[in-house]
Amino acid sequence: MGTFQAQTKPFGSIEVDERQKLLFPAGLLGFEQLREFVLLDAEQAPFYWLQSLEVTDIAFVLIDPRVFRPDYSPALGPEDLAEIGLQRPEEALDFAIVTIPADPSRMTANLQGPVVINKEARIGRQFVSTDTRWQVRHPILQELSAAC
Repeated sequence: MGTFQAQTKPFGSIEVDERQKLLFPAGLLGFEQLREFVLLDAEQAPFYWLQSLEVTDIAFVLIDPRVFRPDYSPALGPEDLAEIGLQRPEEALDFAIVTIPADPSRMTANLQGPVVINKEARIGRQFVSTDTRWQVRHPILQELSAAC
């Protein structure tokens, strides 16, 4: 495995390790036509970037939901996991897409639409969780301060 040049929204042109490349065969909700992405560390932990390799301006901020909701589980069934080649939920990496408004203290995470990745096969999919506890806009900082 080598490296390649990727055009990114947050960092411009950068060298990326092939192992950071992910395939989303069904795309993401609202972006079904985009299939190739790279997962990048953001400058500020605990955030990541999911950068489209097809459209430079499309990049999503991600967070591991357990950072602010340790009880989070995306409630995926065996058929969901099988779609990305997994058998057990603990084999998956799962993330929530973050929305950052003009006032960053009001940022939210979409726990209802987790982005789940098979890190071995480097295949991902966005699912819709059937667990009614999880909504589209969970206030990250509010929940973080409640957890402390």
